[in-house]
Amino acid sequence: MEIVLVLWGLLLISLLAIGGYFMFRKFLKQIPKADGKSVMDWEIYYVEKSKHMWGNKEREFLEELVSPVPELFRDVARQKIASKIGERTLSKKQKTITEETIIEGYILATPKRDHKFLRKKLKEKNIEVAPYEHLFNQSRSDYEEDWEQKYRKEQKKASQT
Repeated sequence: MEIVLVLWGLLLISLLAIGGYFMFRKFLKQIPKADGKSVMDWEIYYVEKSKHMWGNKEREFLEELVSPVPELFRDVARQKIASKIGERTLSKKQKTITEETIIEGYILATPKRDHKFLRKKLKEKNIEVAPYEHLFNQSRSDYEEDWEQKYRKEQKKASQT
Protein backbone atom coordinates (compact mmCIF):
# COMPACT_ATOMS: atom_id res chain seq x y z
CA MET A 1 0.00 0.00 0.00
CA GLU A 2 2.86 2.37 0.78
CA ILE A 3 4.36 1.84 -2.66
CA VAL A 4 1.05 2.73 -4.30
CA LEU A 5 0.93 6.00 -2.35
CA VAL A 6 4.51 6.85 -3.34
CA LEU A 7 3.83 6.07 -7.00
CA TRP A 8 0.60 8.08 -6.88
CA GLY A 9 2.49 11.02 -5.36
CA LEU A 10 5.20 10.83 -8.03
CA LEU A 11 2.57 10.69 -10.76
CA LEU A 12 0.79 13.77 -9.41
CA ILE A 13 4.03 15.72 -9.00
CA SER A 14 5.17 14.88 -12.54
CA LEU A 15 1.80 15.79 -14.07
CA LEU A 16 1.79 19.09 -12.19
CA ALA A 17 5.34 19.79 -13.36
CA ILE A 18 4.45 19.11 -16.99
CA GLY A 19 1.35 21.29 -16.79
CA GLY A 20 3.29 24.03 -15.02
CA TYR A 21 5.94 23.98 -17.73
CA PHE A 22 3.39 24.62 -20.48
CA MET A 23 1.59 27.26 -18.43
CA PHE A 24 4.88 29.04 -17.79
CA ARG A 25 5.72 29.03 -21.51
CA LYS A 26 2.33 30.58 -22.27
CA PHE A 27 2.90 33.14 -19.49
CA LEU A 28 6.24 34.14 -21.04
CA LYS A 29 4.54 34.73 -24.39
CA GLN A 30 2.07 37.09 -22.65
CA ILE A 31 4.77 39.38 -21.19
CA PRO A 32 4.89 42.70 -23.09
CA LYS A 33 8.09 43.48 -24.99
CA ALA A 34 9.73 46.88 -25.47
CA ASP A 35 6.99 47.97 -27.91
CA GLY A 36 4.29 47.30 -25.30
CA LYS A 37 2.85 44.22 -27.02
CA SER A 38 3.52 40.59 -26.22
CA VAL A 39 4.38 37.83 -28.68
CA MET A 40 0.79 36.56 -28.48
CA ASP A 41 -0.60 40.07 -29.03
CA TRP A 42 1.39 40.31 -32.26
CA GLU A 43 0.28 36.84 -33.33
CA ILE A 44 -3.37 37.78 -32.83
CA TYR A 45 -2.83 41.12 -34.59
CA TYR A 46 -1.34 39.53 -37.73
CA VAL A 47 -3.96 36.78 -37.83
CA GLU A 48 -6.79 39.33 -37.57
CA LYS A 49 -5.25 41.71 -40.13
CA SER A 50 -4.76 38.94 -42.68
CA LYS A 51 -7.92 36.90 -42.02
CA HIS A 52 -9.73 38.26 -45.10
CA MET A 53 -6.75 37.47 -47.36
CA TRP A 54 -7.05 33.69 -47.03
CA GLY A 55 -8.65 31.66 -49.79
CA ASN A 56 -9.98 28.11 -49.43
CA LYS A 57 -7.03 26.63 -51.30
CA GLU A 58 -4.56 28.41 -49.01
CA ARG A 59 -6.43 27.32 -45.87
CA GLU A 60 -6.36 23.71 -47.04
CA PHE A 61 -2.62 23.97 -47.72
CA LEU A 62 -2.04 25.34 -44.20
CA GLU A 63 -4.09 22.46 -42.77
CA GLU A 64 -1.92 19.99 -44.69
CA LEU A 65 1.19 21.60 -43.23
CA VAL A 66 -0.02 21.46 -39.62
CA SER A 67 -1.43 17.93 -39.96
CA PRO A 68 1.63 16.17 -38.43
CA VAL A 69 1.33 18.28 -35.26
CA PRO A 70 -0.46 16.37 -32.47
CA GLU A 71 -4.13 17.38 -32.14
CA LEU A 72 -3.52 18.86 -28.68
CA PHE A 73 -0.99 21.41 -30.00
CA ARG A 74 -2.38 21.93 -33.52
CA ASP A 75 -4.34 25.12 -32.74
CA VAL A 76 -1.28 26.76 -31.21
CA ALA A 77 0.90 25.73 -34.15
CA ARG A 78 -1.72 26.91 -36.64
CA GLN A 79 -1.96 30.34 -34.98
CA LYS A 80 1.80 30.78 -34.82
CA ILE A 81 2.31 29.78 -38.46
CA ALA A 82 -0.72 31.77 -39.69
CA SER A 83 0.52 34.87 -37.86
CA LYS A 84 3.95 34.59 -39.48
CA ILE A 85 2.28 34.12 -42.87
CA GLY A 86 0.10 37.17 -42.22
CA GLU A 87 3.12 39.19 -41.18
CA ARG A 88 4.96 38.25 -44.38
CA THR A 89 1.90 39.03 -46.51
CA LEU A 90 1.38 42.44 -44.91
CA SER A 91 5.08 43.33 -45.10
CA LYS A 92 5.04 42.52 -48.83
CA LYS A 93 1.84 44.58 -49.20
CA GLN A 94 0.06 41.74 -50.98
CA LYS A 95 -3.71 41.67 -51.43
CA THR A 96 -4.04 37.91 -50.90
CA ILE A 97 -2.04 35.15 -49.30
CA THR A 98 -0.16 33.08 -51.84
CA GLU A 99 1.35 29.61 -51.71
CA GLU A 100 4.79 31.24 -51.74
CA THR A 101 3.96 33.31 -48.66
CA ILE A 102 2.59 30.25 -46.86
CA ILE A 103 5.81 28.34 -47.46
CA GLU A 104 7.95 31.30 -46.35
CA GLY A 105 5.86 31.81 -43.22
CA TYR A 106 5.96 28.10 -42.37
CA ILE A 107 9.76 28.02 -42.68
CA LEU A 108 10.18 31.09 -40.48
CA ALA A 109 7.66 30.01 -37.85
CA THR A 110 8.79 26.42 -37.35
CA PRO A 111 11.93 24.87 -35.90
CA LYS A 112 14.50 23.22 -38.13
CA ARG A 113 13.26 19.70 -37.33
CA ASP A 114 9.96 20.44 -39.13
CA HIS A 115 11.66 21.50 -42.34
CA LYS A 116 12.21 17.89 -43.39
CA PHE A 117 8.43 17.40 -43.49
CA LEU A 118 7.98 20.60 -45.51
CA ARG A 119 10.61 19.56 -48.05
CA LYS A 120 8.83 16.22 -48.45
CA LYS A 121 5.44 17.92 -48.84
CA LEU A 122 6.80 20.36 -51.43
CA LYS A 123 8.32 17.48 -53.38
CA GLU A 124 4.92 15.69 -53.36
CA LYS A 125 3.25 18.82 -54.74
CA ASN A 126 6.02 19.36 -57.34
CA ILE A 127 6.96 22.73 -55.88
CA GLU A 128 10.56 23.87 -56.37
CA VAL A 129 12.49 24.18 -53.08
CA ALA A 130 15.41 26.26 -54.42
CA PRO A 131 13.74 29.70 -53.99
CA TYR A 132 13.37 28.99 -50.26
CA GLU A 133 16.88 27.69 -49.50
CA HIS A 134 17.98 31.00 -47.97
CA LEU A 135 15.10 30.70 -45.49
CA PHE A 136 15.91 27.07 -44.69
CA ASN A 137 19.51 28.11 -44.00
CA GLN A 138 18.28 30.90 -41.74
CA SER A 139 16.25 28.56 -39.54
CA ARG A 140 15.15 29.42 -36.02
CA SER A 141 18.33 28.01 -34.51
CA ASP A 142 20.37 30.51 -36.54
CA TYR A 143 18.24 33.63 -36.01
CA GLU A 144 19.90 34.80 -32.84
CA GLU A 145 23.49 33.62 -33.17
CA ASP A 146 24.99 36.58 -31.32
CA TRP A 147 22.08 37.16 -28.96
CA GLU A 148 24.33 37.80 -25.95
CA GLN A 149 26.13 40.67 -27.67
CA LYS A 150 22.84 42.19 -28.86
CA TYR A 151 21.40 41.85 -25.37
CA ARG A 152 24.37 43.60 -23.78
CA LYS A 153 24.17 46.46 -26.30
CA GLU A 154 20.44 46.89 -25.59
CA GLN A 155 21.10 46.89 -21.85
CA LYS A 156 23.79 49.57 -22.26
CA LYS A 157 21.42 51.73 -24.34
CA ALA A 158 18.65 51.29 -21.80
CA SER A 159 20.90 52.21 -18.87
CA GLN A 160 22.21 55.32 -20.69
CA THR A 161 18.72 56.72 -21.22
